[in-house]
Amino acid sequence: MCGRFALPTFEGLASHFRLQSAPALAPRYNITPGTDIAVVRLISDAHDRELVLLRWGLVPYWAKDKKIGCKLVNARAESVADKPAFRDAFRQRRCLIPALGFYEWLAKARQPYFVRLKESGILAFAGLWDRWRGENNETIESCAIITTGANLMVGRIHDRMPAIIEPAHYDRWLDQKSDRASLPALLKPFPDSKMVVYPVGMGVNNPKNDSPDCLAGIKDN
Repeated sequence: MCGRFALPTFEGLASHFRLQSAPALAPRYNITPGTDIAVVRLISDAHDRELVLLRWGLVPYWAKDKKIGCKLVNARAESVADKPAFRDAFRQRRCLIPALGFYEWLAKARQPYFVRLKESGILAFAGLWDRWRGENNETIESCAIITTGANLMVGRIHDRMPAIIEPAHYDRWLDQKSDRASLPALLKPFPDSKMVVYPVGMGVNNPKNDSPDCLAGIKDN
């Protein structure tokens, strides 16, 4: 799964994702479900991209209760095309979720680890988004992160990891006209050779802690 991640800087997002502009947003070191997160998606009826803030925890457009979003933080790559909660979004509303990296926990010790690119920089999780309308014209735009099986490196900690889209495939992932049968090939475990993982302090376990200290490595016992 993916339950926490970090995006400490927005510098370079506009050029990396070919955005016309990107809002100035506060750095975040310990991003949790239920909060608004930065998402890159196509602007309707155009090939231009935009960066918007969407709630992390997908509320399908047909949901009777918006609280369902608390349960739909992640979508499994193996079933995303068929599961009722995600299949319409998979067909029409795919997005990219910028990050520096993500946290995962070694189950027994609850020791957190941070996983990022070896050449530290922006990466993009495969995501889905939806728009829900409730009573009194309440509108919620929300998203979910797609997960896949862990690569060997992450697999020492957990059996799942976010599906990471390579920059060369951003267009293919975002375009509604892409051959959907070819999209699962983009949702494979990211290569070990391009990633590093290291233990961080236990402070990450508290969602209220959101500072650069969250990313600081510690000695691995």
